[in-house]
Amino acid sequence: MMSDILALSAREMARAIRERRLSPVETMQAVLDRMDAGRSLNAFITVVAEQALADAKRAEDAVMQGAHLPPLHGIPYSVKDLLNTAGVRTTMGSALFADNIPKEDAVAVARAKQAGAILIGKTTTPEFGHKQLTEGPIFGLTLNPINRSVTCGASSGGAAVALAAGMGPLALGTDGGGSIRIPAACCGVVGFKATLGAIPHLQVPDLFSANSFAGPMARDVADTALFYDVLAGPDRLDPFGQARPQQWAGPDQVKGLRVGWMPRCGNSLLDPEVEWATQAAVQSMAESGAIVEQIELDFVSLEPHFLVMLESAIASRVAPRMEAFRTRLDPHLITTVEAGLRHSAVDLQNAGAARSGMFREVQAMLQRFDVIVSPVLTAPPAPLDERLPDGPVLVAGQESGRIRGGWYPYTFPFNLTGHPALALPCGKTQAGLPIGLQIVGAWYSDQTLLKIAMQVEQLLAGRWKADVHLV
Repeated sequence: MMSDILALSAREMARAIRERRLSPVETMQAVLDRMDAGRSLNAFITVVAEQALADAKRAEDAVMQGAHLPPLHGIPYSVKDLLNTAGVRTTMGSALFADNIPKEDAVAVARAKQAGAILIGKTTTPEFGHKQLTEGPIFGLTLNPINRSVTCGASSGGAAVALAAGMGPLALGTDGGGSIRIPAACCGVVGFKATLGAIPHLQVPDLFSANSFAGPMARDVADTALFYDVLAGPDRLDPFGQARPQQWAGPDQVKGLRVGWMPRCGNSLLDPEVEWATQAAVQSMAESGAIVEQIELDFVSLEPHFLVMLESAIASRVAPRMEAFRTRLDPHLITTVEAGLRHSAVDLQNAGAARSGMFREVQAMLQRFDVIVSPVLTAPPAPLDERLPDGPVLVAGQESGRIRGGWYPYTFPFNLTGHPALALPCGKTQAGLPIGLQIVGAWYSDQTLLKIAMQVEQLLAGRWKADVHLV
């Protein structure tokens, strides 16, 4: 049955395909049928059904011929539409690139392909991933399959929706300020932003000041780790990925783990249900032998500097062509570009200095602790109303201020510091909305962090189960 196939993890799918208990073509058809049934969710901007079925047939032939099978052989996966896919339209969510067909794959896409994964389509993203709402003039609004009245998060919103709705077990997203972890938290899936350079991302214009990451998303941590293993590795063109670094030698179990619990990071507001669920998760870690101490870092104060970097980067890319396309662009993107053009070189230097200062603070904290644990968001998925995409999001009934400092102050600073950060579900509200927990580790602790997250996920088993609505 289709539902039985769609319920399988990527690990189970791969094993069943290898053992000839599951056909790659049958698997692909089940996923494509689910995508068709869930079209109203608007998770995909481009679907490559014909190509995917042809690739699945080749994968099936290889199985039957007894060929060597790579780790993700025959596994359907999606790619966020900010990442280049050779021969497949890559729009960046914008009319500026509506007809863009890249000649080369992004590094992560090429590695997924080499590992045997089969592309099913490009998932939706706001233009250039610039705002916290998965919406754009060329594709419309993407909906949360758990509750259509709330946001699915952004900017990897389509990727998270596809996973939550059973449209493939793996997704490739990008994260420039929380864009993998926020949608993961809003849709009840797992998202991982690895150490800077661990998964090369060569589409970033300024590689030396990069704060945008390509990364794996899945429905559980083990599948996320499986995908990470094929995506990670050095690339000679990435200044932060020149060599495979020695992995961090910290503990890979909860018992004895030194946990810095950060319920607040300069924000005064935290939703009581989010606080309870994340606190309960940390308590479960403590009961399993973790050594927990509450901490606080002032991440909110970093928000203006983050905006200088974000808005300047968007302006440098879009401004030269903005007037020619103005009527076809998101008004919010135009506002972002205009803000970026007002920033000075001194503003950008000050932002870089603030970034370096926060790196030092996080490094000092990770001398005392093995991991930092926090909520992903200060409140559950926000309602789809006039407050998005800038805020203020209501937190416990109070206006929280600008959206980064008010709703996701826990995520964007780790883009600037480069530390690996993972989001996983840890509970749900009384209304059934998912709540996410973030676990952050030292540079190059990626594999250890994933092992720890698997154990935390087991501790929290049963606290979150999605109730998905396709139509």
